[in-house]
Amino acid sequence: MSLSLGLPVARPERLLDWARRADDGPFRSLGLADRLIWDNPEPLVTLAALAGATTRIRLQTEVLLAPLREPALLAKQAATLDRLSGGRFTLGLGVGGRADEFDLVGVDLRTRGRRFDEQLKTMRDIWSGGPIGPAPARAGGPEVLIGGFAEPALERVARFADGLLCATSLAAAGRQFEYVEASWARAGRPGRPRLVGQLTTALGPESTVEEAREQILAYYAFDPALAAATAGRLLTTPAAIRAAVAEFTGLGADEVVCYCWSPDTDQVDRLADVLG
Repeated sequence: MSLSLGLPVARPERLLDWARRADDGPFRSLGLADRLIWDNPEPLVTLAALAGATTRIRLQTEVLLAPLREPALLAKQAATLDRLSGGRFTLGLGVGGRADEFDLVGVDLRTRGRRFDEQLKTMRDIWSGGPIGPAPARAGGPEVLIGGFAEPALERVARFADGLLCATSLAAAGRQFEYVEASWARAGRPGRPRLVGQLTTALGPESTVEEAREQILAYYAFDPALAAATAGRLLTTPAAIRAAVAEFTGLGADEVVCYCWSPDTDQVDRLADVLG
């Protein structure tokens, strides 16, 4: 079972240091979230910079809000990043749900699921030899993971992707994993889907924990219930993090991402000590 880091979106100028430290540690991937209306770095641009600063660790969007983007250009960007990173790129995708972001780009929020399905088909066609290059490092395109909660989102894993990004609570993760594996079998896909769990963490002095909590509440302020639930799942001790990783392992996760909300870079080394 692999362990990975989710990068904080505050103070993006620190992310090169995060990446270099993580590249020397026990982590498989660096994940980066996507929002349009927020003071966060654009994930594809940022991960391209981090790819140049690292040699081993994978780069992962977690998740990129695909319906806000044009699919042919997104396919080209993803293939380019996969190629330049030597096949180290994982494209985590989701539909999003904030009306203000969809209004800003002129996309109908109500049609985002159908639009997403069409985008996934378009990108797979391009990566499989369409007229748009470059060819990705991996035949057929970079690794694709789908994030979501509702059954239509989970069904997309078997139809279009390599696995699931599970950002729900541990209590609900097992049900999601079981649903995706059953859907995978029904679709006749060989092997099994890659299952990636996510934990919300802040490891360090009280100032680090408090900054993480403030970041979560601000980031999800548009949905107070979601903000409170996410902040309530914040893991702040080595024992709690180890226990949650062990629980995800028991559920069958292939990878667990410890999502760090505080920009305190020393968390990389603290988490390496806990998880290494």
